[in-house]
Amino acid sequence: MTSKTAAAASRATVYGYPRQGPDRELKKAIEGYWKGRVTADALRETAAGLRRGNWRQLADIGVHEVPTGDFSYYDHVLDTTVMVGAVPARHRAAVQDSALDGYFAMARGTQDVAPLEMTKWFDTNYHYLVPELGPDTVFTADSAKQVAELSEAVALGHTARPVLVGPVSYLLLAKPAPGVAADFEPLTLLDRLLPVYAEVLADLRAAGAEWVQLDEPALVADRTPAELNAAARAYRELGTLTDRPKLLVASYFDRLGEALPVLAKAPVEGLALDFTGPAAANVDDLARAGGLPGKRLVAGVVDGRNVWINDLKRSLSTLASLLGFADRVDVAPSCSLLHVPLNAAIERELDPQVARWLAFARQKTEEVVTLAQGLSEGTGAIAPRLSANYAALASRTSSALTSDPAVRARAQAVTDTDGRRSQPYPERTAAQRARLGLPLLPTTTIGSFPQTSELRTARADLRAGRLDAAGYDERMAAEIREVVAFQEEAGLDVLVHGEPERNDMVQYFAERLKGYLATRHGWVQSYGTRYVRPPILAGDISRPEPMSVEWTRYAQSLTPRPVKGMLTGPVTMLAWSFVRDDQPQAETARQVALALRDEVTDLEAAGTAVIQVDEPALRETLPLRAADRAAYLAWATESFRLTTAGVRADTQIHTHMCYAEFGDIVSAIDDLDADVISLEAARSHMQVADELATVGYPREVGPGVHDIHSPRVPSADEVAALLRKGLGAIPAERLWVNPDCGLKTRGWPEVRAALEHLAAAARTVRSEVREG
Repeated sequence: MTSKTAAAASRATVYGYPRQGPDRELKKAIEGYWKGRVTADALRETAAGLRRGNWRQLADIGVHEVPTGDFSYYDHVLDTTVMVGAVPARHRAAVQDSALDGYFAMARGTQDVAPLEMTKWFDTNYHYLVPELGPDTVFTADSAKQVAELSEAVALGHTARPVLVGPVSYLLLAKPAPGVAADFEPLTLLDRLLPVYAEVLADLRAAGAEWVQLDEPALVADRTPAELNAAARAYRELGTLTDRPKLLVASYFDRLGEALPVLAKAPVEGLALDFTGPAAANVDDLARAGGLPGKRLVAGVVDGRNVWINDLKRSLSTLASLLGFADRVDVAPSCSLLHVPLNAAIERELDPQVARWLAFARQKTEEVVTLAQGLSEGTGAIAPRLSANYAALASRTSSALTSDPAVRARAQAVTDTDGRRSQPYPERTAAQRARLGLPLLPTTTIGSFPQTSELRTARADLRAGRLDAAGYDERMAAEIREVVAFQEEAGLDVLVHGEPERNDMVQYFAERLKGYLATRHGWVQSYGTRYVRPPILAGDISRPEPMSVEWTRYAQSLTPRPVKGMLTGPVTMLAWSFVRDDQPQAETARQVALALRDEVTDLEAAGTAVIQVDEPALRETLPLRAADRAAYLAWATESFRLTTAGVRADTQIHTHMCYAEFGDIVSAIDDLDADVISLEAARSHMQVADELATVGYPREVGPGVHDIHSPRVPSADEVAALLRKGLGAIPAERLWVNPDCGLKTRGWPEVRAALEHLAAAARTVRSEVREG
């Protein structure tokens, strides 16, 4: 280790910045392009303007080295697929005809061609498009995007660092292409991929890059010796290239663990490490690895995934402990700021006392710059900011907003019995079948129906006072009548009210639970052009009054068929919020579960026979390290059961999950003790059905047969084929028929056709089963 005791050269940087623009200009331009209202040139100009604005803002705040290549029209992993020439065969013709249209076809599919599979980016709520690779994959370099964006930044006078997904993580994130053996390991293609990265690095050096960042977040998960050897080989080969920029290998989301000494010994010029949350263990791991003598360390000490202000004094202490480990210590957020909103300062409707506790992307960048200055010049140079930070932290700790004695007493009184149904599953399913009288292969949807412009306008008019509450309620009631009538006409068996009144499945409930805060401009990208406004879970949680009962009761009054009550589960309420960081998540989840339990009780009392409690975030929140998973799954499944266990035997509890790798949590799915689970399965070709069958999952299952994130409408024959495949794993008496996910992002013409095809396919396969 070096003997350096001061950090005069310490500088501020970030790994990535929100892409959407202050008013979601990118979303609007892309969706306008899809609809033919925006030209390709206009879309490119909008994107270029957003990139310029981001770089200018970062530089003005004091960031020395701005990132390039982090901007994307849809997804940075898809950008990498294009960069290495791994376009699936079914999309190559479209890419050749139009690079932009072919790119979007890979992301969304077309009526004739299926998109790439989509899944969660590690344990975040961002979704990436999964590369499809096989033994015949041929990689070719295409650095046009990366070089062009670097050249843009350099031409504007910025010091810029291109950011790429690293080769090892790219392969570890990939899956065997359709038709390729399931046991094919994409990592075996590493030697074929590295020359392509070498070519891209040479192109970036020629374009003026001094440094290039290679992101390797996959290395923070548990890795086999073979995978660690592959990482060592990759960076030994890339590091010994002569025609390349300096290499900064970055990891985030957790500690590097056994991968840290591998990268520390690699012939690269720098490492960027996360030092927040569980990744704080990187400090001790770095010491054991002997530090990074002669190298650059970029220290991620500002949490890039949550919205609470940094404890500047604590972060300075961490940074000071790192000074002896490297030749130069720079300061950064823990990961890309893609995962937080843009600017807390424009949230005018928040209580000023609460607003001072928050830091969005802009404020986090300011914190990074402050820390870099303090590390370089001493704490005296930032004394006023340290004092203000201390006062803000103290005000949060002492605020009555964060603590409710009644809520805490109720949570502490919970017993194991409160989280267990009083009847075993076989008794429950018999009672439910007698009450519901459903056919074989019952059909349903996941909950939401299209959120039309008319619905969004009605909500906006209500907020602005242009529409009174009675007028708004009538507009919602009219939509519910239309949704229920259509479902009856299409022949669905278990109906939903369509959720027209809900702006978002988490935000809607958060706005009605005490302890949550809502933002007006806090948009965060979930995937592509889908942006959400995660609420902020700031204090103890309780439910002042029923949240969904009246609309569910109204929908049920319109039809003799069962209408599901629709709730968002406690784990997802945490995962898709910016959750408080001042107490264990298990305690917060229990509070949310108790509030939702009250809602479940009221729904049942109102006559609701089927209640769905969605937990799409159960898998995405799974810790990246296996050693941490048992504790998480224990409180996560307990909170779900605490929500649902109070109902009668003949009330059917459903849950839903989507767009994740379910194989790791099959036992936890069983521990939920839900009567029916629906899961995304269309893009993965019913993989989850096989996984559940392998472990003998005993309950009813609805593997999705319609990919709702693509505009493509499957034919009835395609849906029937998927159902037959599902029947190969799940008995007909336990198989449900449903889309992958809610339908709010689709238009009515697509939804009508897709659900009519779904119902027709169910009737066809139902007849086949009976005749067989």
